[in-house]
Amino acid sequence: MTMKLYCFGESGNAYKAALALELSGLDWEPVKVDFFGGETRSDIYRSEINEMGEAPVLVDGDFRTSQSGVIQQYVTDKTGKFGGRDEAERYEVLRWVFWDNHKMSSQAGMTRFLMNFLPEDKRPADVIGFMQGRLKAAYAVLNAHLQGRDWIVGDGITNADMSCCAYLFYPEPFGFDRKDWPEIDRWLSNIENTPGWKHPYDLMPGSPADRA
Repeated sequence: MTMKLYCFGESGNAYKAALALELSGLDWEPVKVDFFGGETRSDIYRSEINEMGEAPVLVDGDFRTSQSGVIQQYVTDKTGKFGGRDEAERYEVLRWVFWDNHKMSSQAGMTRFLMNFLPEDKRPADVIGFMQGRLKAAYAVLNAHLQGRDWIVGDGITNADMSCCAYLFYPEPFGFDRKDWPEIDRWLSNIENTPGWKHPYDLMPGSPADRA
């Protein structure tokens, strides 16, 4: 049975789940969520898809779950891929997934939204500046960790990489420039060169161009 991932191209969190599914070789298909049209806030979505009012959501037969890290772990449990080779690596992968969700993706997602998807006259410059400062600190942590490493954990791509990279591939500005972070830049190139890799706007339906 084909898995379904409720997602939309503009979502870095959805991309984390979609990329794991795509690289795993599992049979899946995207289901577009009209986030900007208010779908996730609708009573139908909350009652039938996800009571949290969020995407992504994975449906595999009778099984349903949300939150990108949980979906990534489900892919790992189904395939044995991306979760680390032993106990030490498994915990290290989870450590970086949780770090990313708390320290980088949540802040990158909000900053990108404020800078690109709000009307220009409603963009709070002070908040954006504060968030970019926090993001710079997160980039510094990741850049330092990647010195002498091709991957965040171990010798191949894991959920840690697919979590931390997600927002960094988007073209909309939010205070990240690859050339400023050489170790991150090299690591992102490793991900791009992974067989089966796709850009978020190629992997999932929806992009800002669709609303232009």
